[in-house]
Amino acid sequence: MLFSGSLSSVNASKMTVKNLTKNDLPNVKILATGGTIAGSSQSSTDTTGYESGALDIKTIIKAVPELKKLANVSGEQIVNIGSQNINNSILLKLAKRINTLLASKDVDGIVVTHGTDTLEETAYFLNLVVKSQKPVVIVGSMRPATAISADGPLNLYNAVEIASSKEAKDKGVLVTLNDRIGAARYITKTNTTATDTFKSAEQGYVGEIAGGKVVFYNEPIRKHTTKSIFNVSKLDKLPQVDILYTYQNDNRYLYDAAVNAGAKGIVVAGSGNGSMSDTALEGAKDAVKKGVVITKSSRVGSGIVTHEASDDKDKFVTSDSLNPQKARILLMLALTKTKNPKKIQDYFDEY
Repeated sequence: MLFSGSLSSVNASKMTVKNLTKNDLPNVKILATGGTIAGSSQSSTDTTGYESGALDIKTIIKAVPELKKLANVSGEQIVNIGSQNINNSILLKLAKRINTLLASKDVDGIVVTHGTDTLEETAYFLNLVVKSQKPVVIVGSMRPATAISADGPLNLYNAVEIASSKEAKDKGVLVTLNDRIGAARYITKTNTTATDTFKSAEQGYVGEIAGGKVVFYNEPIRKHTTKSIFNVSKLDKLPQVDILYTYQNDNRYLYDAAVNAGAKGIVVAGSGNGSMSDTALEGAKDAVKKGVVITKSSRVGSGIVTHEASDDKDKFVTSDSLNPQKARILLMLALTKTKNPKKIQDYFDEY
């Protein structure tokens, strides 16, 4: 049975929802990309070996009938894959579709179902390129639909409730799992399998769902959506940006390989405050000489990579508090505007 043992939670949370007519309800579009929330297994105790993206969005919506009391919900399948296979082409397709839908007066909010492995990357990309103040909420789950205590149904219910909320407008792209609401800029996956994996360790959540109500208590202050200069409406591809990880006894050959493979930018997942070994530093400096933009991030997981005088000398960019995977997203978009490291540094300071 789909979503076994999980709908009782949804039933409890819907108690506060008023009985509105169809015409009174907001119109929310759910765009599906697959992932665990659409996963299925023959065993109800299987939470890791399931088939990702096995269910289509119509099946998922049908399994949560309580959604009808929140909004006029309709679904659209963009792709149906594990999020590890989301690529730049899919990001562009999704962003363009969202902007088209939100430009219509018949759509009040968007929910995107997504696998959790790269959910934060898609969320941050959309945070920079969506051109609307209407709510966009990214949601996933850590347990497949067939699992005991599947978390997908209530997560989806919460996402639709957020997307239906007037208070969610102009807050940028939001992420919700486990009753929390995170800003795309700050939220990240922190645990491989736990349902409370998505956290905003330094900046905190922007809100939560409590007692069936959407409550906000923080605002994301970095530029996003309508205040962002990045526009993908006329783009059919994005610049190649690679991520290179630092470690003891690393070498420069990965930098050389990335340059030879056509990288326009490289994000360094540095140790500590973005530090690099002498040999890696040589590779990075030579990459800059060949027109590649180097951005220093950190493999630590939290904290700001500070910008030093040596970075100006080397013409390096630093990522502020963006982790490597999100720094890659911003660097890709920055490179559609300029190759000037000083201007790109401004983007990292602003976004």
